[in-house]
Amino acid sequence: MKQLKAISLKNNPKYDEAWLQKHIWDHPEVLGLGNLDRWAKEKTQPSGGRLDLLFQEDKETDTPRRYECELQLGATDESHIIRTIEYWDIERKRYPQYDHVAVLVAEEVTGRFLNVIHLFNGFIPLIVLKMTAYEIDGDIALTFVKVLDEVQLGVDENEVSEPADRPYWENRSCKEMLKLTDQLFSIVQAIDPVAKLNYNKHYIGLKRNNIAENYCSFKPKKKYAYMIFKPIPSDEDIQSLDNAGLEVFIKTKWNEFWVKFTTTPSAEQKELIKKVIEKSGKAYGV
Repeated sequence: MKQLKAISLKNNPKYDEAWLQKHIWDHPEVLGLGNLDRWAKEKTQPSGGRLDLLFQEDKETDTPRRYECELQLGATDESHIIRTIEYWDIERKRYPQYDHVAVLVAEEVTGRFLNVIHLFNGFIPLIVLKMTAYEIDGDIALTFVKVLDEVQLGVDENEVSEPADRPYWENRSCKEMLKLTDQLFSIVQAIDPVAKLNYNKHYIGLKRNNIAENYCSFKPKKKYAYMIFKPIPSDEDIQSLDNAGLEVFIKTKWNEFWVKFTTTPSAEQKELIKKVIEKSGKAYGV
């Protein structure tokens, strides 16, 4: 039986970072992150840098996730960790319709930096893979071991959200988007006159008789507003909204359905939204 000999690629003249990048690009399955589509290599960022590799989950997945992957030969250091998080943050802001995960691949993951990374994991979806190269009969074999998996912060359905008010949301988004939220809420009130807006720090929900009933909620931003439904509606309803010119996003992980608005919905769009509101309220027991 031949003994495997681990080697470092950091100063290897033949198997350098460019070789590693091409190998992972050609064989993304080696990362152990599921069935991935190749999306971009050396993707230029607005900050001037380049993202090593960008993968996306198989297109048949309901909510494809994107993996922003940075490679580092040798031990982890501050610059690569910061770069990994920076590129992840840029991509998630540019393409909010996807879930994004930062991935750092390094030959050596030191205890010190692993401890630092643990501090914000759960707030930043981050995966760290330790890559080891072995020399076998003049060839190279690679292994990838997940030393840090992403931690998803759970959502407690019974948790009482920290309250906020309208001025808080006017500052967080803008008055124009709050007015748009009011218009969207008026569609809800036409069906459920008892419902009132319930301002929380992370979203604007609904309350009925002073009890939170979030079968529909709102999340206004600076230039647009989301209307969020639970549970996810039927494929027929989703297709109807899409055909009516609305941007829609399925969030399977939270069993949520997000609809994006930049302006007042048309009469046709309002009628379609009413159907979704009615079905969501019924499923919620309202």
